[in-house]
Amino acid sequence: MIDELLHFVAPHYCSGCDERGGLLCDNCKYDIISEPYEACVNCQKMLAPRQGICTKCNVSYTRAWCVADRRDGLERLINRFKFENAKAAHQSLATLLHERLPELPANTVVVPIPTVSAHIRQRGYDHMLLVARHLAQLRQLPCISVLERATSTRQRDTSRSVREAQAKVAFRCRVSLDPDAIYLLVDDVMTTGATMKYAAKTLRDAGADTVWAATVSRQPLD
Repeated sequence: MIDELLHFVAPHYCSGCDERGGLLCDNCKYDIISEPYEACVNCQKMLAPRQGICTKCNVSYTRAWCVADRRDGLERLINRFKFENAKAAHQSLATLLHERLPELPANTVVVPIPTVSAHIRQRGYDHMLLVARHLAQLRQLPCISVLERATSTRQRDTSRSVREAQAKVAFRCRVSLDPDAIYLLVDDVMTTGATMKYAAKTLRDAGADTVWAATVSRQPLD
């Protein structure tokens, strides 16, 4: 209700074209999803057919999807969501994932990549939990936060080797997992791929037989 009131008092503008009315208009959403990411989600090189992961990458998830490169309107939308308190952007980001993903089995469980607690306090919300919940609602699937952060390190502005070392010990699983379920890990940005790789490994170590991965965007490490 508060979000709706704020939208009435101070309406949003499209992150792609600045059209008044919402954080992402239909035309800009179409521009994003009409050119889906086609390289390996993990290494950004050539893609193995249909699986989203090339044959050279050794990761704990077996299928992967990415909406698009983090640039232009999509980059602005993500930045507004994460750094400018545009909480309503979670709906647009979840919708982009919904449009990108194929039909999922009924035994799929949506799992958000857990957010560092300091970032939750800064924003006032857990941004990936919001996205994962809305995606699960669109797909009529359960969303369960089975992962939690075991550390409080931040990856922004760090090197590839540091990110890899941090991600390796970043997660723990709260419960034993159902080996018959499919766990779909959801994140907003993949840079080196370390976060998704080790989050998936944590799920596998907790008993998951099948882990898939979905990210809104892919961004090269500068």
